[in-house]
Amino acid sequence: MKDSLNIKAALKGKKPRNFPMVSRVVYGPGSFDQLGEILQPLRTPGKETVVFLMDDVFEDGRLHGRVPALKEDLLILISASEEPKTQQVDALVAQIQSKCESTPVAIVGIGGGTLLDLAKAVAIMMTNTGSAADFQGWDLVREKALYHIGVPTLSGTGAEVSRTTVLLGPKRKLGINSDHTPFDQVVLDPDLAVGVPKDQWFYTGMDCYIHCVESLNGGYINAFSSSYGEIALALCKEVFLEDLSPAEAREKLMMASWHGGMSIAYSQVGIAHALSYGLSYVMGTPHGLGNCLVFTHLEEFYPEGVRIFEQMRKKQGIALPKNVTRSCSDSDFETMTEVAYSMEPLWENALGEDWKSKISRQQIREIFTKI
Repeated sequence: MKDSLNIKAALKGKKPRNFPMVSRVVYGPGSFDQLGEILQPLRTPGKETVVFLMDDVFEDGRLHGRVPALKEDLLILISASEEPKTQQVDALVAQIQSKCESTPVAIVGIGGGTLLDLAKAVAIMMTNTGSAADFQGWDLVREKALYHIGVPTLSGTGAEVSRTTVLLGPKRKLGINSDHTPFDQVVLDPDLAVGVPKDQWFYTGMDCYIHCVESLNGGYINAFSSSYGEIALALCKEVFLEDLSPAEAREKLMMASWHGGMSIAYSQVGIAHALSYGLSYVMGTPHGLGNCLVFTHLEEFYPEGVRIFEQMRKKQGIALPKNVTRSCSDSDFETMTEVAYSMEPLWENALGEDWKSKISRQQIREIFTKI
């Protein structure tokens, strides 16, 4: 409860926080090829190892061969088919410690939100004792993380710029929210998104759109957050409602993701994310898809946002899966509901301090049964 109160005070402006942000960023088509140059100053005699965590979708592609890994480095290919887990972070840390003779000089995450969140979490847990699950919450990390670099190959989650790394834990889905979480360096190369399947591109982009809608319509909104959120929202509308060239769409969505992630540094997401956390925890539903599945049922709370979402979905020819929760048991629905209901800051942002009088567990459960 103390952590929740701290973040609410900060977000609502009662006690302004000096939040850290990404200190260095390189942007532009082809900028991935600067990664070796960026890493070189970190390498010193006797301490040169870099750990690359990379989406295994690139295993047989050209990007794999462009990774600037030296013989002493460790390249770990990871499937992004499931949401990142605290147990997975712990296993990766153990693997790195067993294979590296000395502490790595950097952790590099290459992929979508799952790989970026894993890279941030691993960097934290390389210097902090315990399980990643112990640090789910706000401002629980005490030791500075290893130097970590994010290279997004998908756009929309904002993971490349946010101060959180969202993980499925043994009891809940919740981020490690801390001043030590943001990347030290980010490489924004829109060309890395070439070839992304259209449905995945849409779902991930909608993560950005939806959290902008939630932030801009929430009670925690302020001038800092709205300035970034409004830019991100406008860019999303361009990308998904206008007829842009593929290259222009990639660049604009990458910028939307960046600004969208910045927009929630001093604000918060809302109902769709709370429900999506519950859905992902039980069903393992990818975060972007989960947001889309729940958002279609939130017209009561975000009428204009849902209306435009449906326009975007139809324009892009996306058909959402149906009957996703049909096989869920009573226990499953109860767990989903409790995980969603426990996300107090998100509900308060959306509905106010008296949010518990405006929505019940039963109403939340009924939304899950419609998905």
